[in-house]
Amino acid sequence: MEAESYDYIVTGAGSAGCAVAARLSETGRYRVLLLEAGGRDSSPWIHIPVGYSRLFTHETYNWRFESEPVAGLNGRTSYQPRGKMLGGTSSLNGMVYMRGTAADYDGWRQFGCVGWDYESVLAFFRKAENQERGEDEFHGVGGPLNVTDAHYKHEIIDAIIEAAVQAGIPRNRDFNGAAQEGAGYYQATIGKGRRWSAATAYLKPARGRRNLVVRPNAHATRIVIENGRAVGIEFRTSRGMEMARARGEVIVSGGVYGSPQLLLLSGIGPGDHLNEMGIEVTHDLAPVGANLHDHFNSYVAWRSTSTGTFNELHHSPFRKLAAGARYLVGRDGPMTAIATHAGILTRTDPRFDRPDLQINTYLWSIETRDRTGMHPHRWPGFSMSPVHLRPEGRGRVSLASRDPLAPPRIAFRFMETAHDVDAMIRGVRLARKLAEQPALKPYIAEEVVPGAAVNSDEQVIEDIRNRGVSNLHPVGTCRMGTGPDAVVDPRLRVHGIRGLRIADASIMPLVVGGNTNAPSIMIGEKCAAMVLEDA
Repeated sequence: MEAESYDYIVTGAGSAGCAVAARLSETGRYRVLLLEAGGRDSSPWIHIPVGYSRLFTHETYNWRFESEPVAGLNGRTSYQPRGKMLGGTSSLNGMVYMRGTAADYDGWRQFGCVGWDYESVLAFFRKAENQERGEDEFHGVGGPLNVTDAHYKHEIIDAIIEAAVQAGIPRNRDFNGAAQEGAGYYQATIGKGRRWSAATAYLKPARGRRNLVVRPNAHATRIVIENGRAVGIEFRTSRGMEMARARGEVIVSGGVYGSPQLLLLSGIGPGDHLNEMGIEVTHDLAPVGANLHDHFNSYVAWRSTSTGTFNELHHSPFRKLAAGARYLVGRDGPMTAIATHAGILTRTDPRFDRPDLQINTYLWSIETRDRTGMHPHRWPGFSMSPVHLRPEGRGRVSLASRDPLAPPRIAFRFMETAHDVDAMIRGVRLARKLAEQPALKPYIAEEVVPGAAVNSDEQVIEDIRNRGVSNLHPVGTCRMGTGPDAVVDPRLRVHGIRGLRIADASIMPLVVGGNTNAPSIMIGEKCAAMVLEDA
């Protein structure tokens, strides 16, 4: 194969990859190639905020991964939607802008990740941000990523926030400010009524750069290693196999599943597993694919006495037409709503130094949620979703096949430890406590999921094992650190291979206490800065 040369090659145009490619190319000094296995972000449902529900199982724009059976979930598998387009999962996620706590990043530093303490990463959060509220010590303006307040509100969500205050949880107007604990509306990655994905933020302004080549529908299949150095990428296109060479570095940004899979296909990973798969061992690096963990959540749902919930919108053609007209005319109304309107972050034990529980609030209640989609009840409803932010269970990503187009094997270990089980029980109990507060009680006709009959700890645990799901914030499979359990060092360089870095959520040694899109973009920003420093 003839190979065109670039200074830098980035594989994966997701949250981090878009940031890396845009920042490396903006000086004009370097020629950058960005490869994306999926297509362009051309569907209008990608850009209309409420369209996330249409993308949840979309064959074209979603990898639709499925985990192995999970013992702690009574043998159920865990559906894992991941973005398959420019922007990656930032083009189909719920758009919540949440960074985690300062202590999360200071904790990374305590693991030996020098330069990843909160003060250090805050500079890159601020650099990325264009904050609607203006600039302050925590927020930036003028960056590529629009961050806005929730412009669609509802009396039920207001009542949930007030109920949290009545239960002793403070209000919080800014979960990314001085303190994370509290209750309030979320901010979102939205601009002018449209989803502000990483592709919109970083690639759209870079379209005119002659030194940035963006190749959608180009699936990276192998990192080319010569004499212990990454020198290029092989990738599959509609024309067949192609290759590109890197004069400088290769940056892998395939996400928590794609990045370890590409390393393994390239012979970088646990030697025993590679031998089992019939892949020549280029570098025996045992931690590749290990340390997989994710937030876990369940749902408590109520039939509502109030109308105007998303259940009714879903089932009413008239309401859909009205919402569509409102969006077309004024870029407002329910079609601008993010998946999760507001939330509560709190500690289930006062001895904890930071929130370990996040309760997300929704203007819908669902019968089922799986790879066939989300199916709302036919009556007005709303729900709260307790999310455990500090999980103990650790799984692994490995190869299921030598075929680079086959999905990887994903093994979670949800609900295995007493810590993880107890946290979910406390989350369900707190959601029910909020429902009993004076502010929210008038909006409740009855609890429909799991229902009043599920009350004892044993019944709640069994319900969670039967219904609980991944919160879709998987991290950790190319862990950053300095010891033998790490894949990359604190400058994101793969241990034992020169010229190769990883930049995405897979490098997180521990998941942050909140959503992972904003931290992934920060990782991309910081990676690009380090690459340019080293150049």
